[in-house]
Amino acid sequence: MATRQSVENCLQQCEEVLRIASDEYTQGAKQEHYNDESYIEAQGLLQTAANEIETLVASGNLQQREQLKLMRNQIQQMQHNMIVLNR
Repeated sequence: MATRQSVENCLQQCEEVLRIASDEYTQGAKQEHYNDESYIEAQGLLQTAANEIETLVASGNLQQREQLKLMRNQIQQMQHNMIVLNR
């Protein structure tokens, strides 16, 4: 079972990753430099966060799973946005 602290830490890290990715997305949309290292790094951070969420969802209680699934949806939406912008 996931501890409350591990879920809180994961959610905080995910929020930080979303902030970084959002900044990179905004910058990429303005300057159209899609292959920038920091843009690609932000995409990697999003994937790492999604993987961590998947691990915790499997061991969390009902409330934790709901919180994690909501965060996973936000992460996946940002991943989608960054991929679409990159085309």
